[in-house]
Amino acid sequence: MNDGIQKERTEAGPIVLMNFTHVYEMEKFWKKEPHLWIDCTDMSGVNGYCDEAAAGQIRERLAGLPPEGLHFIDSGNFHYVSKFWTDKIDRDFVLILFDHHTDLQRSRFGDILSCGSWVRDVLDHNLYAKMAVLIGTDAQYLREVEPTYRERIVGFTPDVLEAEKTWEYFSDTQLEGKYGALPIYISIDKDVLSRKEEITDWDQGEMSMETMQAILRSLLCSHEVIGVDVCGECHWLPGMSSEPVRKNDSVNDRFIQLLKQEVIQE
Repeated sequence: MNDGIQKERTEAGPIVLMNFTHVYEMEKFWKKEPHLWIDCTDMSGVNGYCDEAAAGQIRERLAGLPPEGLHFIDSGNFHYVSKFWTDKIDRDFVLILFDHHTDLQRSRFGDILSCGSWVRDVLDHNLYAKMAVLIGTDAQYLREVEPTYRERIVGFTPDVLEAEKTWEYFSDTQLEGKYGALPIYISIDKDVLSRKEEITDWDQGEMSMETMQAILRSLLCSHEVIGVDVCGECHWLPGMSSEPVRKNDSVNDRFIQLLKQEVIQE
C-alpha cells in the first residue's frame, strides 16, 4: 500500500516536496538538500479543487509532520494545501500571503475547498488565524474583497511595494498593533512574480524577485516564522520549451538559500 511518503532525509530537514504533477522530478533545486518527498500523483479530486475524499488523503499523508519548515506544494492549482499546513498550527498567528490573487473567492461548488477559496476557509474556520496580510496582490482583486473580511485583511499592491523599496514600514504600520507580537506563517504563490522572473500556469503580477527577497529578509528579522510554503510551478508538457522548468528551478533554489537558515531547523 502506497502511503505517499518517500523518505530521503537527513537530520537537518525538513524540506517537504508535495508531488502532484511530477514537475519537481524535472527540477534540481531539492537534490542537494535534506528533504521529505510526499507522492500525491495517485490522487484524484485534487486539481484546482479538493473533494472530501482527497482532503482526507492529504491529511493522512501530512499526519505527524509539523507546520514548521519549508514546504513546496507544486502548482498554484494546489495552493489550498496551505490550509492543511496551517490547520496544524496550535497558537495564534498571522498569515502572510504573497499572491497575485486574494484566494478569498467563494467556491463554485458549495463548500468544496479550492485554490481560490482557501484563505476564506482559513479565516472562517481556523480560530488561531487572526488576520491575513496579502503582499503583491492586484488592486482590482483587493477591491473585490467582501466587507465581512476587510477588518482581517491588509493588502499591499505591487505599486506600493515598488514605491517603498524597503519593508521596514510594514511592522511599524501594520503588525505593531493588536497582532504585532504574533508569529507568522508565510505562503508564497510564485504568480505574484513578473514573468521576467518566473513562469506559472496563472496570470501573474509584476513583483521582482529582488523586492520579494527584501520583504522576506525583513520578515525573517522582525518576526517569528512558523513555516513557509511555496507553490506556482508551471506544469511542463512534452514539446514545451524548457524555460519554465529552468526559471522555476532557479527561483525555488533562491528561496531555499534565503530561508533555510531561519526556517529549516534541526
